[in-house]
Amino acid sequence: MMIFVMLTRLSPGALHSPRSLEELERQVKEEIHADCPEVEWVHNYAILGDCDYLDIFKAPDMETALKVATIVRTFGHAHTEMWTATEWRAYKDIIRELPEHAAKEPEERVRTEHHARHHGMGPSGGRGGGRH
Repeated sequence: MMIFVMLTRLSPGALHSPRSLEELERQVKEEIHADCPEVEWVHNYAILGDCDYLDIFKAPDMETALKVATIVRTFGHAHTEMWTATEWRAYKDIIRELPEHAAKEPEERVRTEHHARHHGMGPSGGRGGGRH
């Protein structure tokens, strides 16, 4: 299953009272369960800032995650943003499979970039792309 992180911001007119939030939650949960029964909720948070909620859930594919976001937007009169996520343990397994190659030391990289910038070379080493 893929992991998805979704931020939700309700529109100002979505709720008429604090108690109406529980009714909205019930409707959204029922709709998601009916249309996307394979979705597993991992965490739900009320957050401070530009968005109201952060939800983390698992879904078998992007299509199912899009259905979830659409249900939330439709019922909650909301704006959503969504990202896929990878657990840190799985990410470390992925990067261990990458081939080893020599990376420039930070000091060498800074010297190379400084040289290119002061000699009118762009990021690819060609002329004309540098800032003066």
